[in-house]
Amino acid sequence: MDSEEREIFHFLQTWGDQFVGSKEIARRASTKKKFNDNPEWAKPLLSRMQERGVLESNALGQYRIKPMAHKGKDKRWVAPDIAKILQENGVQVEGVVETGTDEYYEGL
Repeated sequence: MDSEEREIFHFLQTWGDQFVGSKEIARRASTKKKFNDNPEWAKPLLSRMQERGVLESNALGQYRIKPMAHKGKDKRWVAPDIAKILQENGVQVEGVVETGTDEYYEGL
């Protein structure tokens, strides 16, 4: 991902599972100057990110980060600091899912 795509990605991470319109993304993902110079700057990047499978869109043309597929239902996500505290206290933590969202989406 280039720097502009990374800006869009990090902006959409703050919205979670909600869909966001392209105009809102263009306005808030980067600087005011970029939006004032070209209000449509994000549209080609959004379509490129959608083609690569990083984003998904709905019927209204809004975008969100495509959820990661979970491999198995027996695993549960535990925050790394919580897992460390549990292991220090002798509790065996099994089935911990390490999610590196940036690394996952970099590979797409």
